[in-house]
Amino acid sequence: MGKIRGFFFSDMKRYLLIFLSLFLVNCNGQDKKTKPLTNQKMDKNNLEYATLAGGCFWCVESCFHMLKGVESVTSGYSGGHKDNPTYEEVCTGTTGHAEVVEIAFDPKIISFKQLLEVFWFLHNPTTLNRQGNDIGTQYRSAIFYHSDKQKQEAEESMKESEAKAEWNGKYVTEIVPFKKFWSAEAYHQGYYDANPNQPYCSAVVGPKIQKFKKHFGELGWLNEKVEH
Repeated sequence: MGKIRGFFFSDMKRYLLIFLSLFLVNCNGQDKKTKPLTNQKMDKNNLEYATLAGGCFWCVESCFHMLKGVESVTSGYSGGHKDNPTYEEVCTGTTGHAEVVEIAFDPKIISFKQLLEVFWFLHNPTTLNRQGNDIGTQYRSAIFYHSDKQKQEAEESMKESEAKAEWNGKYVTEIVPFKKFWSAEAYHQGYYDANPNQPYCSAVVGPKIQKFKKHFGELGWLNEKVEH
C-alpha cells in the first residue's frame, strides 16, 4: 500500500511540474505579445528609421504617429528610379516608386518588430500591387530595410505573421534594401487629420484608424494623448 501511495504521489508531482511548466511558457509567450509599451521619455539622439509601404500613405501615416516611441512619420516615396518624383508622376506607375511612410522611432520604447506588427495589421500583404480599390505598383507592400538586422527581423516577422494566418493567402511583401526616401508634397503630410471628411478618408481611412485604435489601445501601445 505504501509503494502504491508513493507511486501515486510521485506521478502527481511529475504531472504538476509539467502543468506548471506549460503554464509558465504560455504566460511568458502571452506577455511578450501583449506587453504594453513604456511611457519613458524618448531619446531623440538615438532614433532609428523604418521605411514601410502599405498602400496609400494616408491610410497608415496617422496610425503610426499615435504609437508610443514614434518621434515622426513622414509620407513619401521609395523604391523608384526617378529623383524627386511628384505625386502625379508616382501615380502613373512609371517611376517605380511605392508610397511609403518613413518612421523615426526610439528602439528602447518600440522595436522595429513591433512596428511590423502594426504594419501587418494595417494592410493586406497578400494582394500584389493593390490595396482594396487602390491598384498599381505604387500601392505594393514592401519593407525597405536600413540594416542587416532589420532585414532579418523583417523576414522573421513576415514568416510569423503568415504562419499565424493573420491574412488569408501567401504574403507578397517585398523585403528590399533602402536606397532613397523622397518626402511627399506638404499637403500629403497629416492628410487625414486635416481632411477627415474627404470622401476617401471618411470611407476608407477613418474605419481603419478606428479599428487600429481599438486594438492597439487595448494593448497599451498608444500615446496617452490619443482619444480612444
